[in-house]
Amino acid sequence: MPPRVLLAEDDTQRRAELSNSLAAAGYVVMAAATGEDALTAYVRDSVPLVMLDTDLSGLGGIEVCRRIRALDPARQTFVLVYSRSDRLERLLEALDAGADDYMLAEMTPAHVRARIAIAERRLALAEARRAAETEAAKARYLAGVGEMAIALQHEINNPLAAILAHAELLAMDAEEAGEENQSLQTILEQARRIADVVRRLSSLRNPQSVEYVPGKRMVHLNEE
Repeated sequence: MPPRVLLAEDDTQRRAELSNSLAAAGYVVMAAATGEDALTAYVRDSVPLVMLDTDLSGLGGIEVCRRIRALDPARQTFVLVYSRSDRLERLLEALDAGADDYMLAEMTPAHVRARIAIAERRLALAEARRAAETEAAKARYLAGVGEMAIALQHEINNPLAAILAHAELLAMDAEEAGEENQSLQTILEQARRIADVVRRLSSLRNPQSVEYVPGKRMVHLNEE
């Protein structure tokens, strides 16, 4: 799918020039003439790249940038702000609002395309970093599950073995005496069930979590 750009520019001719230049470079352009229209378009169809004129009608570009950042705390949208003013205060105001890049409005179409291409590469790097962080978190989780499984086996096996041994001896004595002890049978059944859980923990290789009640998840111990 071609990359999408939201362009907010209130000058009709300038908006057409920028839109045509970006479209010729292979971008799908969503054009807005006011700050309110730009914000509405972003909320309706969140796009990865946004270009904002600081002097937009209605909500200015800097205020639109600020509101986009409020909607996008993870900064997955790249916001490029441009202005006719080269004052340092204007640049700092845009950066404080959360802009990722700042240009003067007198840039050429080629310059715009180059900056957008750079923005795309930065977005791709950020996405790759987030994916790596997710994989690292998953690896830490799996390592933690494995360590927990070993600890549980160690802590449960010895007392469980003692319970099973004594319960089985009592069951044998009851059987020889011709007696039936339902409570003792229940103890044996449940102890064997715990032993089976410990066995499955020892063979856990690819832990998966499942939702067992709404909003609550647990590790699923798959049968071999």
